[in-house]
Amino acid sequence: MSKLGTPPLAPKVVAALAELGIFRLPELCAFNPCRAFLLLKQMGLSVTQSVFWQLVALCEDCLPHELPAEQRASWQEKLQNFPPVAIFPPETEMVYFMQLALAQAEQAAQRGEIPVGAILVENGKILSMAHNCCVVNHSVCQHAEMQVIEQAGQILQNYRLQDCDLYVTLEPCAMCAGAIVQARIRRVIFAAHEPKMGAAGSVLNIFANKKLNSHTAVHSGVLADESRAILQRFFAARRR
Repeated sequence: MSKLGTPPLAPKVVAALAELGIFRLPELCAFNPCRAFLLLKQMGLSVTQSVFWQLVALCEDCLPHELPAEQRASWQEKLQNFPPVAIFPPETEMVYFMQLALAQAEQAAQRGEIPVGAILVENGKILSMAHNCCVVNHSVCQHAEMQVIEQAGQILQNYRLQDCDLYVTLEPCAMCAGAIVQARIRRVIFAAHEPKMGAAGSVLNIFANKKLNSHTAVHSGVLADESRAILQRFFAARRR
């Protein structure tokens, strides 16, 4: 039977997985046991390592004690190296803030800047908004992400932004991703992938590198088509 239940999982674990949209075994395997376990911990459940092995064993179609030593070591390594995870805001909330970031991108385009906009939010409240200003300020450092991070730090009088979410219309580059990691921003939500310079998975993934002590979870694809359309219009006009 593919529907998750008790046994082997505890009722509280089954209920929490249901909150994540995981009701059946194929959904758990597609979701990844590592990700599911880490999110269960974030949800406040007092889950132990035994729950992780229960989830793994379900996906491996065996009992926890039947997992070979090599397989256990492999899964343990996967768990240790798994990128940061988070429970992200509802889709409607992410769309709302991304629309504001897209409005910033449009402003950048009007000024002849590559159209990228960013919003920094603390517990649902906007702290700062910005768009690319590299051309006008003669500085490659004036990416939208860098500006909202600096502005928010001044507002909060703290360079640590661990309670903040960053919305940006284009996948951050290595420079911006490094600043995001340094600021310990909680979550990054970006619209379109950047296949040439993206540092959140397209070219490299700074947020998944555990050697950098990353604390930032990443979610992509929110209004991606709209972001790409703004970029395409901008570069088409430039070519003309």
